[in-house]
Amino acid sequence: MTSMREKPLRIGVFGLFGAGNSGNDGSLEAVLDHLRAAHPGAVVDAMCGGPETVATRYGVPATRLNWYRGEYRTASRASSIAAKALGKLVDVFRTAAWVRRHDAVIVPGTGVLETTLPLRPWGFPYSLFLLCLTGRLLGTRVALVSVGAGAIGNRSTRVLTRWSTRLAAYRSYRDDQSRDAMRAMGVNTARDEVYGDLVFALPAPSANEPSNAPGPVCVGVMDFHGSNDERAVAEEIHRRYLDGTTRFVRALVEDGRPVRLLTGDELDRPVAAAIVDAVGSPLVTVAEAASLADLMKETACADAVVATRYHNLVCALKVGTPTLALSYSAKSDALMAEMGMGAYCHPAREADADRLLEQFRELERCSAQVRRTVFERNLAVARRVEQQFTDLTTALFPATDHAKALREAP
Repeated sequence: MTSMREKPLRIGVFGLFGAGNSGNDGSLEAVLDHLRAAHPGAVVDAMCGGPETVATRYGVPATRLNWYRGEYRTASRASSIAAKALGKLVDVFRTAAWVRRHDAVIVPGTGVLETTLPLRPWGFPYSLFLLCLTGRLLGTRVALVSVGAGAIGNRSTRVLTRWSTRLAAYRSYRDDQSRDAMRAMGVNTARDEVYGDLVFALPAPSANEPSNAPGPVCVGVMDFHGSNDERAVAEEIHRRYLDGTTRFVRALVEDGRPVRLLTGDELDRPVAAAIVDAVGSPLVTVAEAASLADLMKETACADAVVATRYHNLVCALKVGTPTLALSYSAKSDALMAEMGMGAYCHPAREADADRLLEQFRELERCSAQVRRTVFERNLAVARRVEQQFTDLTTALFPATDHAKALREAP
């Protein structure tokens, strides 16, 4: 008599992981940690932007998101334009073949439903649409888990994003404004929940105890050129941001403060280098942080953090360090408000070094109270993210599916 056995769950993770953005990779890491703890027998693999990095760093098999390797480079020659177009067709079949091998596919966190940074509709929005469409057609549940969303100006991107969201079997958001944005785009969000950013599920070091003497300041910089709808004035926005941030760093150095520049994407490194060159002081150094764990260690050692990238803010807040946001989108404002830090936001598009310095000094004066507030809010967010994982398991892997697997086993 053949013994009955339960077939292992086959779970895919999908997104722009391993491509140099530490926030995206942190969201992946949080979901992988959960899957390994809650479903230790599951077979997990990824379809992502940097498969070699993901396979090496996280120990899961990975396949390339796009057939055409130059997908995210601007195509100027006829041959590259033709290759990109062919890639869009090939990706239909590649995505479908990958999706059908899974019981469920998870899109972990990140701003997959927003265009706060320059984004073409036939890039990642098209890839996400293919995933959700083939998932619906092939009976594979696709889950958008604690994702970020925002208003989308470009019509093609908006249509692709709306349909991707409608076709997904499960949706949850990292903040209220993300759910509101999708509702405004015509998506029925009545059953969609808001939990918090997945990175809050990662372990974190404790922040240093503050001392009487002024200590180091972490300044997170970004290759910021405005949103997808601001391409016409992108260089002006970048110049203003870089000038204001550089003047702020110079003012800190003049006060004798060591400054540690943080990045969150490989694209940010030239910005950090430009600030180091412009200030010309040994007090300014650049952190070699390759992951969110590294970023958390850096922010935990600082007296205060001033940062632009969303996940630089998340890292600083998670370890409890007083934080000021150089905010470039509504998601940063929403995060800071949720953590009781709404008064400490400054617009990245209008980076004013003098005003930024005033806000920074006020942040330091209120440091003790800020630390208490952030500690309390961290506990609340961590509880919600844990609830997210419980609800996700219930939605994707109900008991009836396990019973079916048993019946179908040889």
